Amino acid sequence: MSTLDQKIDFAVVLSVTKANPNGDPLNGNRPRQNYDGHGEISDVAIKRKIRNRLLDMGESIFVQSDDRKVDEFDSLRSRADAHPELAKASKGKNKSSDEYARLACQEWIDVRSFGQVFAFRGAGSGGGVSVGVRGPVSIHTAVSVDPIQITSMQITKSVNSEPNEKRGSDTMGMKHRVDFGVYIFYGSINTQLAEKTGFTKEDALKIKESLISLFENDASSARPEGSMEVHKVYWWEHASKLGQYSSAKVHRLLDIKKRTEEPKSLNDYAIELYELEGLTTEVLDGR
Repeated sequence: MSTLDQKIDFAVVLSVTKANPNGDPLNGNRPRQNYDGHGEISDVAIKRKIRNRLLDMGESIFVQSDDRKVDEFDSLRSRADAHPELAKASKGKNKSSDEYARLACQEWIDVRSFGQVFAFRGAGSGGGVSVGVRGPVSIHTAVSVDPIQITSMQITKSVNSEPNEKRGSDTMGMKHRVDFGVYIFYGSINTQLAEKTGFTKEDALKIKESLISLFENDASSARPEGSMEVHKVYWWEHASKLGQYSSAKVHRLLDIKKRTEEPKSLNDYAIELYELEGLTTEVLDGR
């Protein structure tokens, strides 16, 4: 495996159709919006989906959600402690934060990609180490091209949860969805941090593959099958470690504007891709 030696920038264009892409728990689980009314999908939610796709590909993942985990561990601490070399690097005379970080990056692709804070109880008193790993893959919050319209509907529970329970007015609830919206998010892969975590060119290809198929095996009540779709992935590989251009300048190469007053599909948007000298764009269709 070869360590990544070329800076990478990327962008993903996706659509939401009658779904809640990322509910806000502080706002009744309504789809997230910024103060301008544009929809948002948090970077944390996007990384969760990337982790799930990598897990589906058979990769070893440290931060697994309870509904998708593939091992018997019920916490991050137990998953880390089950690794014999990690346990050795966290205790006694062999205690070493650098070695702990190296082993964790070697074992789990999400740690060497996104980084991780290992801070468990007992860490300053001989019971472990407190270790922070900075990952080379950074991802922005996804933001909709236009302000989104949110539709809300009232729902009721049709069955009792307990025997002899009488359903009352408190069994009602609300569901919220975005009828249609086009979102875009950007990301970058830093070569200097890749060297520190051991992130390789092969790992970068796996990240690219996960972006193309981001919403496969991701259906839920809030996101029915087919309601979330990746349309395009734009992938820029620079010719050097530091890159010929800043990530901000590269991300501005992509311009999306609506063609109609009320767009109903991606065809109602004009996507324009500009160029920078010496920088090649790979354009991939979503799956």
